[in-house]
Amino acid sequence: MSANPTGVPQRFLRTPEAARFLGLSGRTLEKHRTYGTGPAYRKLGGRVVYAVEDLQSWADLGAKSSTSDPGRGTVLPAKRHDALPPAFAGRAGR
Repeated sequence: MSANPTGVPQRFLRTPEAARFLGLSGRTLEKHRTYGTGPAYRKLGGRVVYAVEDLQSWADLGAKSSTSDPGRGTVLPAKRHDALPPAFAGRAGR
């Protein structure tokens, strides 16, 4: 495995572990993957894995400090969207 800038090897989680990390069901994470609304993932052979850093970055998009705070971005629901926002456009169909 390649090391990140801190020198610590990157950690990858399978779907069930990644779902627990995010507090979601495995099925919800699979739906996010299908619709292109979820965190970045990698295919290693036939396995889907998520880097912990990618999971954290995706979850941070939904960070808000109040109900009126627009935040950094939007975490979309795990469903089909006719037109994805620009941040998601390149990820659809992965």
